[in-house]
Amino acid sequence: MTKNAVSYSVLVGVLLWMGYWGMQAYTQALVYEETTAQLVASNDAAQQVSLKFDKMAKELLGDWYSDDLNQERLELQAKQEEAQRNAKVYTLYFMCLLLVVLLSFFWIPLRAFTFLGSLAATMTLLFGLMTPILMVTIHKEFAYVGDIVLSFESKGVLGSIIKLYRGGDVFVAGVILLFSVLVPLAKVFSLLFVSVFMESKFAHGIIGFFKSVGKWSMVDVFVVAVFLVFLTANNAQISHAEVEVGLYFFLAYVLVSMVVSLSADKMLLALKNN
Repeated sequence: MTKNAVSYSVLVGVLLWMGYWGMQAYTQALVYEETTAQLVASNDAAQQVSLKFDKMAKELLGDWYSDDLNQERLELQAKQEEAQRNAKVYTLYFMCLLLVVLLSFFWIPLRAFTFLGSLAATMTLLFGLMTPILMVTIHKEFAYVGDIVLSFESKGVLGSIIKLYRGGDVFVAGVILLFSVLVPLAKVFSLLFVSVFMESKFAHGIIGFFKSVGKWSMVDVFVVAVFLVFLTANNAQISHAEVEVGLYFFLAYVLVSMVVSLSADKMLLALKNN
């Protein structure tokens, strides 16, 4: 086998492992979201009163009283922490493999790198769109009862768009849909097209178009920040916002797509000079 054939085989394997670890991270992120929602549900007024009663009964009766509610809560917390830890670890594995694909720029032809990099960017984007990016809880302290959760939200990019649309914020939903879903998808599919049909007369026009709109890539990051403020803007209550692994996938896509775009541009320039 030639050196390039070995490199391609290794990189295809890397892409497959990326898909595996990305799916594992996505699954664990959903488990974390689900267990957090269950814990939040146990923080309503009725559950808090029950927990306080159980605690008092346990202190008075000791081993004679079975503290089932608190035991279930502790088990949920352990499951939540494990899912959060696994989601972060699997995301790290994905990012390390993604770095291997990017480093292949230095030893494989530009055309092959553009194709494989586009596949990696597509995969990263899809996980970024599906996986939750932000978790927000709004809670308030009540006398005699304790800390009560009033609202809980955990959304990915697609879920955020749906929520904004249903809430009447059609313009904001449209902006996020355009710059965070439609433009990125069009970009990665166009890069795949260019890498396969680089002799096509449309190739230069496609790259030129996405170079002109490339400066809008950071709109993705901006709209996430706006959405965070939108959810947490409530001075009367205490808000807690937590970044989830979906945001890391999305930010990684922005960076990878920039690198692959530069590679495609360089590839077409070399073709033109020849």
